[in-house]
Amino acid sequence: MALSSIALASRALLKIGANTIASFEEGTAESEVAANLYPYVRDGMLSSYPWNFATAQMSLARLVAEPIADFTYAFQLPDGFLRALSAGQGGQGRGLNYRITGNRLHTDADSVVLTYIFQPDKMDFPPFFDQALITRLAAEFCIPLTENTSRTEALYKLAENEFRRAKLTDAQQDTPPAIEHFSLVDARS
Repeated sequence: MALSSIALASRALLKIGANTIASFEEGTAESEVAANLYPYVRDGMLSSYPWNFATAQMSLARLVAEPIADFTYAFQLPDGFLRALSAGQGGQGRGLNYRITGNRLHTDADSVVLTYIFQPDKMDFPPFFDQALITRLAAEFCIPLTENTSRTEALYKLAENEFRRAKLTDAQQDTPPAIEHFSLVDARS
């Protein structure tokens, strides 16, 4: 069952013994804390690991304006972009040298396929990510709402464990990467 941002925040509030919310604009301490922290915690967790559910590839649109130095071409980054994983061209999603500057990607290639982390709709979060996010939100909400540092420390430890578990679950949904070029393997051939 997919959860809304309000449901995710409310479950985190329940974990610390606070009142749940029905809206980020309620005017309560809980809604104010949740409204201010939720988007940053969510985006931080999304961008901290190459989640399969939040990874996409896209051919980027080249911009008319060229970079001032170092690279020949500039490309517009997609909407919802959080973090670049790799860039390539000609059917390859990696292999290019590039730099992200502002909301543009600079490179010497005249076309780019970008592999990146984007901000998916919260209704597309898998249950393992929901659980990790709820636990991290609870840790973040704890100090401003309860002022209990020892409880906050325990929640952060629990959040790290949930994050590790979520990464492991996500990693099992993909073929493990093969070692392509490694000098010790090449020397034995």
